[in-house]
Amino acid sequence: MLRNGGTRVLVRGLKSSPRFSSPRKLSTIPLSSASLPLPSCSLSLKRPQSLRITEYRPRSLAIQWYATTSGPPFDHIDAKKEAKIAGKKLEVDPEDVSTNSSVRSVFEEGQGQEEVDMLAGVKQDLQTIRETFVLSDVPREAYYIGLAGVLPYLATSLSTVYLAWDINHAALTGSGFLLDGRTAELLLHIIEPLQVGYGAVIISFLGAIHWGLEFAKYGGEHGYRRYAIGVIAPAIAWPTILFPVEYALITQFLAFNFLYFTDARATVHGWCPPWYSTYRFVLTFIVGASIVLSLIGRGQIADKVGRSHGPADRVKALKDAQWENLENEEREKRAKMVAEDEGEDEE
Repeated sequence: MLRNGGTRVLVRGLKSSPRFSSPRKLSTIPLSSASLPLPSCSLSLKRPQSLRITEYRPRSLAIQWYATTSGPPFDHIDAKKEAKIAGKKLEVDPEDVSTNSSVRSVFEEGQGQEEVDMLAGVKQDLQTIRETFVLSDVPREAYYIGLAGVLPYLATSLSTVYLAWDINHAALTGSGFLLDGRTAELLLHIIEPLQVGYGAVIISFLGAIHWGLEFAKYGGEHGYRRYAIGVIAPAIAWPTILFPVEYALITQFLAFNFLYFTDARATVHGWCPPWYSTYRFVLTFIVGASIVLSLIGRGQIADKVGRSHGPADRVKALKDAQWENLENEEREKRAKMVAEDEGEDEE
């Protein structure tokens, strides 16, 4: 180890320094930016060098002590009351002691009542649905006749679904379940105009109800605004009988929903009886579900049946037949004129 005068002076200076001579509290150690000067020493005879070591400056660490309130962190204990309770003798009650008296059941007392409360919302919703479809405020005559009026629509829809299933069954197995494929297709083409035509009648009837309410001056006189409902409804309904079946059913579905919205608004404004919007909702729901079923059934056999000849096809066929008759008459006239000319030439 190389020792010289510079190193001995450095060690002696560190030992005699007040910062290392006596321990102090960590929180009271001051910081100093001064550096410790050291005498220069000659490590080499030819090139003297000065040795300067910078003092290590630790970061100040503040230690804080937090004072706490004296006394226990609990409530005040009343010694007299505790002594009084301790002096009481426990009463013996053998009738309440049994093998299950100290056992805690999995289902505590009162949990059954909580379960009933949890289902209260569901029961209330079911009660609301039941009251909606019961329609206790609707006059019985209108209730029964209205439900009877949707039965033909529902019957044609269910028939369409069954015939579509029978056509698919015949295509897969070679024979239908009750009807052969050809017969089922012919019956389906007969049902199509019945369903569309009956839907047009019902839509027109729903519009005409507002005319009757205006005649009776129910909710006041509203003039053209109320009469317009009765005019728009048949104007939308009757052109559907000229559409292809799928387009006709979709148009009537939208018409039924539009009229329900109109009737609901009219009920809110007092143009109709208070029960009329709920009554219309139930009937529209049944009719709308029937239309959806018909469209689903027809969608399953779209590639297995031909398109039926609707009224538009019949009109086109009539026009073609008329043109054909005119052409035949024209040919006969020309042939007759040619025959007369030839007879005159021979004479």
